[in-house]
Amino acid sequence: MKGIILAGGTGSRLNPLTKVTNKHLLPVYNKPMIYYPLFTLKEAGIDNVLIVSGRGHSGSFLELLGSGAGLGMHLSYEVQEEAGGIAQALGLAEDFADNEKIVVVLGDNIIEDNISEAVDKFSNQSSGARIFLKSVKNPKAYGVANIVDEKLAEIIEKPENPPSDLAVIGCYMYDSRVFEIVKNLSPSHRNELEITDVNNYYLKSGELEYDVLNGFWGDCGESFDSLLESAHLIKDSRLAKMDNHLNLF
Repeated sequence: MKGIILAGGTGSRLNPLTKVTNKHLLPVYNKPMIYYPLFTLKEAGIDNVLIVSGRGHSGSFLELLGSGAGLGMHLSYEVQEEAGGIAQALGLAEDFADNEKIVVVLGDNIIEDNISEAVDKFSNQSSGARIFLKSVKNPKAYGVANIVDEKLAEIIEKPENPPSDLAVIGCYMYDSRVFEIVKNLSPSHRNELEITDVNNYYLKSGELEYDVLNGFWGDCGESFDSLLESAHLIKDSRLAKMDNHLNLF
């Protein structure tokens, strides 16, 4: 199984911090932000990873991470020429995926949990996709899961009246069909290809499974407050000592 980290976008919500650098290179407590999704993937046994970044920043990622050899990983790079949405960025990974199942992590998402068990369950799925849910204080700001009899019934994007407090976080697992699905998406009102549409495709076909996170989830790109909150959460968690776990860095 291969990993993909999506680290594009303009980072406008964190301006002026992002005026001269990619938001995924900003520090979150004691590490650059990109280190946390790398750790999530490596801890789950995924060490062949593609990083998709925006124009003007790929050299900075290469300078920081190199080939990945120093991390015990193999890193490849791809450039998203323009901000066209998460699903559009994912579509750039088709050649890298080479018909294998993939685990996709948004570069500004920090996951405290070890996701190895969920990755193993997805590996044993014959087909389809798998997502992660997390209880949040402000579900209106996210795609929210409606669970009926422990089954995922629907995902509602930024609902006025959320059916639950379970948000869909930025970590997704897909089979090789995902790239054909992306090619057939229509742009949203934001003129972007939306990852929620990808998830809903699998949901409607009855092939979308889910796991609920127990530990904290940080969405560092949401606001200055979320960036600060994530740093505080990391300070008191095992992620502050990720160097000692797996000898990663």
